[in-house]
Amino acid sequence: MTIHARGAGAAVRRPRTRGGLRFLTGPAPVALIFLLPALIALLVLRLAPAGVALYDSLFRTSLLSGTTFVGFGNYADLFANPDFQNSLAVTLLFTVLVNPLQVAAAFFLAVLFTRRAAGSRFWRSMVIVPIAVPPAVSAVIWSVIYRPDGLGNAFLAVFGIPPQPFLTSPDQALMSIIVLLSWIGVGYWMMFLIAGINDIPGEYYEAASLDGASAWRQLWQITFPLVRRPLAFVLVADTVSNFLIFAPIQILSKGGPNGSTNLLMYDIYTRAYTFADINKAQAEVVILVLVTVAIVAIQFRMLRTES
Repeated sequence: MTIHARGAGAAVRRPRTRGGLRFLTGPAPVALIFLLPALIALLVLRLAPAGVALYDSLFRTSLLSGTTFVGFGNYADLFANPDFQNSLAVTLLFTVLVNPLQVAAAFFLAVLFTRRAAGSRFWRSMVIVPIAVPPAVSAVIWSVIYRPDGLGNAFLAVFGIPPQPFLTSPDQALMSIIVLLSWIGVGYWMMFLIAGINDIPGEYYEAASLDGASAWRQLWQITFPLVRRPLAFVLVADTVSNFLIFAPIQILSKGGPNGSTNLLMYDIYTRAYTFADINKAQAEVVILVLVTVAIVAIQFRMLRTES
């Protein structure tokens, strides 16, 4: 197609574009091409297994009758099972305790290590070191610390505190697991908050200092509001991460004593691979996902309301 410019005597030739290839032009198709591997991985590794779990949870398999459709029968049996009720209660209690503890500790350390003080870089590196250790190895290390003659009781003896049972006590086992998980995770979440704090312009703190604002007032009126976005990410990611805890439970307590550390993730493993009840285990997976989504949605709601 040739267009002649009047009065100029020149011809401008516009390149032909086939109608079938027009969808490949523009930023959106290019972005889709780059995102395609991640979308495929999301479909194959996340959405497809979730669909299989939901499908299998609606059936029941036995040697006598084979596979039969039971609808929500597996869910009803689970909620009538005292062991599952205990596991769900322990998981909710664990979530209520561990998430605020880890996020608060990470925020406090992030504020502390962004101050210009002697040795702050060294201690920040020490807090980050546990991230490099696999959770299973960390669990083995803490199993030695929690022994009756281990480092934990030796440290308490310095202050005159008698030996503690730690993992063998139903009253202390869950808190002992929380201490271990906080030792692993606080440094990881702290790095995100340090990045958020470092993005705050220094002029805000200089202006607040000139107005006579104390360090505590600067923390709550400048640092905390301006680091809300990374703090929200840390809270949600930490919640999801703690719902999926398995290795420390399997290595240290195996859900005991008396089911005091039997989190849903470990109960799913026990039901599937110890009792070979795959269908109820899949139903428990669906329940775990729904509980996680509900709590994350509540967190988003609260953060949006506060903002």
